[in-house]
Amino acid sequence: MIPLDQHRQARLEALQAEDGWLNLTDRVEIPPGSHSVGSAPDNSLILSRGPAHLGQIDAAAQTFTPAGGSPQPFLPAEGGFPQLRVPPFLLELHTVDNQPALRVRDLTLPRHAQLRYFPEAPAWQIRARWQALETPVAQAVDQKGGSTTTVQLTHTATFTHDGHAITLLATHWKAGKPMFVIRDATSGRETYPASRFLIGEDMTDSEITLDFNRAFTPPCGFTDFAICPLPPRENILPFRVEAGELY
Repeated sequence: MIPLDQHRQARLEALQAEDGWLNLTDRVEIPPGSHSVGSAPDNSLILSRGPAHLGQIDAAAQTFTPAGGSPQPFLPAEGGFPQLRVPPFLLELHTVDNQPALRVRDLTLPRHAQLRYFPEAPAWQIRARWQALETPVAQAVDQKGGSTTTVQLTHTATFTHDGHAITLLATHWKAGKPMFVIRDATSGRETYPASRFLIGEDMTDSEITLDFNRAFTPPCGFTDFAICPLPPRENILPFRVEAGELY
């Protein structure tokens, strides 16, 4: 596990990157077929800004054809969805539950953020029991905005705090590490109301580190064009977690 200050610097750099969360301007669902894209009202997919007629997009073929040009492929992006740079935009094919959407980032927008944190709290670095389920369990997870998706649960993390026995569900995985979507008694006060995300570290067959100093605001805390899972009831903590990223 990298030092906390390096973790926070990497977090800030990712947030402010070209494909971060600070320059999203649109997310438009793409029906089957080829569709015109641009800011003019006669397009099939209407953007909030940019050229009146940007070109044509085909989500199934994963191609974009600029006006008067040849088809260009969307290419896999590290840890994400297929992307294509079409000045002034970075276009992304964002698919959730088999429904593709065009996510648009304006590369001309400023990308500055100042993150704030609770004081570092060593007591909130917890070595928890890491237990594999005998059989993976399909579970519905609500998402911000009202939709629901289904995830496969394979593990739980168990610990005790202030007399409470807690079993967190690892509902998602990021870069091979389990992600916990949590809410606690600071949510809606000092921290983002919907949830925070926490990545588990240093796993063995039976233990995992939950460092709540590294809990962070989900993308939905920065843009309306992100889709974020909400915590299952098991991950709603009945106490304050005064550690990690502030709202």
